[in-house]
Amino acid sequence: MYFLIVIIIGYLFGCIHGSQIVGKYKQINIKKSGMKNAGATNATLLLGFRYGLIVAFIDVFKAIISLLIITSLLNKFEVVYDLQIFYLYINALFVIIGHNFPLTMNFNGGKGTASLFGVLLYIDWRFAVMGLFILLIFAFVTNYFVTGTLMLYISFAMYTAFIFGRAPSLVAILFIVLFFIKHTENFKRIMNKEEVKVSSLIRREVS
Repeated sequence: MYFLIVIIIGYLFGCIHGSQIVGKYKQINIKKSGMKNAGATNATLLLGFRYGLIVAFIDVFKAIISLLIITSLLNKFEVVYDLQIFYLYINALFVIIGHNFPLTMNFNGGKGTASLFGVLLYIDWRFAVMGLFILLIFAFVTNYFVTGTLMLYISFAMYTAFIFGRAPSLVAILFIVLFFIKHTENFKRIMNKEEVKVSSLIRREVS
């Protein structure tokens, strides 16, 4: 019973999309414009840094709220700690699945990075800060956000293996699988030298 509740709550919260909310306000379909991605990076590219932050904020905190609800329920029913951690990882996974494949967008949503950061903030804010630095360092060194994001996912799986053990680690690996499913086009664009570079986004914002 717990498993099903954890999945449903995670998926439903995942379907709440910052890009849809901001897009309706600005009367633009963010998913079908620019980089064709329903996320904060594309929102920034299309609408500017402020609206990109709003999209990111919504996508980050929907994960935190979902995890808070699950924690409250598991504590209420006195579920043991190790099982709680496993359920929290499952809930987080389905927040990402809901974000990436939302019912509200015909199962074609964003890529889940902001929601993953919300998961990291909830699990361990110190690692979330470190993970953000890892993302930014690799993004600026390679000039592509996607490579920084990949390193964030990998470091999250390594952190999980070190802190929480086998079962959560297997779930963390599924996060990486989702990353590659949703970022295949990014790597193709990098190979074709068509991917938007970090430097170009900075120049756009400064100008």
